[in-house]
Amino acid sequence: MRILLVEDEPRMAQVIAKGLREQAYAVDVADDGNAGLYQASINDYDLIILDVLLPGTDGFEVCRKLRARGDATPVLMLTARATVDDRITGLDAGADDYLTKPFSFRELVARVRALLRREPHLHSAQFEVDDLIVDSASHRVTRASRVIDLTAKEYALLEYLARHVGRLVTRAEIAEHVWDDSFDPFSNAIEVYMNRLRKKIDEPHPVKLLHTRRGEGYILEPRDGASKPF
Repeated sequence: MRILLVEDEPRMAQVIAKGLREQAYAVDVADDGNAGLYQASINDYDLIILDVLLPGTDGFEVCRKLRARGDATPVLMLTARATVDDRITGLDAGADDYLTKPFSFRELVARVRALLRREPHLHSAQFEVDDLIVDSASHRVTRASRVIDLTAKEYALLEYLARHVGRLVTRAEIAEHVWDDSFDPFSNAIEVYMNRLRKKIDEPHPVKLLHTRRGEGYILEPRDGASKPF
């Protein structure tokens, strides 16, 4: 899942972004409200983490402008303002959740997971495809009850496919949601990671789950290994 973090304090932004990336999220960072609005206009994000006290356009106004232009991306607001009135202002501006600084990073991640489950419709914390189980809370992956060890990026790619099980996911969609804005569209990184996943997820099993439609994208669904490929 791809997240936009709008935070003007460099150290805070670095710590949050680093922690989220370690949790397998792709993260872009904007350091003021106008930059955040621009990033949100050119990229498709799954979640926006938005500080309130930003230079120029503050977080409340950023959220209002996002909603005014029809952007329904979930917004988690961060602020040092702890009064009830401030929380109400944030929620009335269109925020989906509100977290007061200082906060536990574990709580931030839990709120991120909750918002990602909610939009655009309610998701379970676990995704089951045949005998594959992907647990989005613990990032634990098993197939036929055997734990599969994945890197953070391998897990992020698999979870994205699991969220869209049975649907063709294009290479562009994967680049947009699993990688951040440093992704090179001419690289073969997606193909490399898909091959790694196939070796770990599919190789020992007669029923294959990861499939390629040449020139179009990928699909996660159970098929007999003898079935005709795309």
